[in-house]
Amino acid sequence: MYKGSYVAIVTPFKNDNIDEAGLRKNLRFLIDNGSDGIVACATTGESPSLSDEEYERIIKICLEEADSKVPVIAGAGTNSTTKTIKTAQKAQKLGANGLLIVTPYYNKPTQQGLYQHYKTVSNETDLPIIIYNVPGRTGVNILPQTVARLAKDCKNIVAIKEASGNLDQVSELVNLLGDGFDILSGDDSLTLPMLSIGAKGVISVIANIFPRDVSDMCHFFINGKFEEAKKLHIKMFPVVKALFIETNPIPVKKAMELMGLPAGNPRLPLVPMSEENTAVLRKRLLEYGVKIC
Repeated sequence: MYKGSYVAIVTPFKNDNIDEAGLRKNLRFLIDNGSDGIVACATTGESPSLSDEEYERIIKICLEEADSKVPVIAGAGTNSTTKTIKTAQKAQKLGANGLLIVTPYYNKPTQQGLYQHYKTVSNETDLPIIIYNVPGRTGVNILPQTVARLAKDCKNIVAIKEASGNLDQVSELVNLLGDGFDILSGDDSLTLPMLSIGAKGVISVIANIFPRDVSDMCHFFINGKFEEAKKLHIKMFPVVKALFIETNPIPVKKAMELMGLPAGNPRLPLVPMSEENTAVLRKRLLEYGVKIC
């Protein structure tokens, strides 16, 4: 169901309000440059800082701009099963095409707790669900065996965004689940290595600024053009590393600002990028050939 480049979009702010015109501009830029899908209101979109009304408005704008050309996947995960269900149902009612549901954070459920959380949510929505595994943020790692149980028992759990950084774990997922379950990279630096062992694509941060290159890299690989995919991976790698020298989405928002794309400052408790790290990011963008505004 999912392959290629899905962009985890930023939420652009202006005077601490959603920059709706800027969001529409960004979406047109991403869709026109080959992105296979839009992922809204997730980590990169600063979902913890959005009100319910802002969440709804962002999903509506994404659906309007996508206009059925590409799917819109709504971030819906919280550390409360009840709240996650309510958000998932809201996204379904708005017309989202799928859900990205992060493992519950902070309360650190067991593997059985994770299984019951996702199974309970899946029973309350008809939308396809992408599990989001990002232990560095949540404090919990959903294991391949648990994912395999969920894929077997829940027909609408169809994919995982795997951001553990552990290629052995990705290999185990492929071994257990085969080709019928979609594995997407959650780490831009590991997208090509993950594709090489069976992943189908990426939910990407760097695609906010280089949508064409990320899309081309994925589709080059899918179409057997491995050398072309490798060249793009190597070219993007220094910028990828610079985009994570501070907490995401701080650096990508700064990169977008430097490139003249709507972004604005992140909301507290996130703060704008330090001058020292901005200099590093600026250097990497210039080396890439980006024109800095």
